[in-house]
Amino acid sequence: MNEGLIPRRYAKALYKVAVERGCDKRLYAMMATLITGFARNDKLQPTIANPFVSDTEKVGLLSIAAGATSDDVTFCDFLKLLVENRRISFMREIALAYQHIYRKANSIYIVNVTSAAPLEKTETDRLNKLILKHLPEGSSIELATDTDPSLIGGFVVSIDNERLDASIKNELKQLRLKLIS
Repeated sequence: MNEGLIPRRYAKALYKVAVERGCDKRLYAMMATLITGFARNDKLQPTIANPFVSDTEKVGLLSIAAGATSDDVTFCDFLKLLVENRRISFMREIALAYQHIYRKANSIYIVNVTSAAPLEKTETDRLNKLILKHLPEGSSIELATDTDPSLIGGFVVSIDNERLDASIKNELKQLRLKLIS
């Protein structure tokens, strides 16, 4: 079976249950924390996939990595289901799929802004407003910023699969191409 299909199915089922129980937003935050945990600790995934590590330890590790509390019954029940079905090793992919489903259902766009120098708060706020004007009504964004001095000036905005390059580096490249042709 396709390894991408399994996580999507589990994530979709988890999302439906979370919406019914009113904890979909909390689970979204937990999944983000869990994904960060996987990114920061490269030994977490091999440990979760290790058959010699007990299921109880795996559930404990994932609960800690997600920042789960005793009130997060839906998440704990879900981990138990994954253990029963021997799918606990898919947790990272399920978390990514859950985030994707949640974002799509709530019109949340991932926006990456790369600039030549760090942006001031006022510039970031202005850019947020400008970006939101070009998105469908009721949308929200999750903004991530980065710096790349090679841009010389300006910025590059990526929204999902679209990209706007308003950097001086790109302008110089376009000018060079025009002069060559």
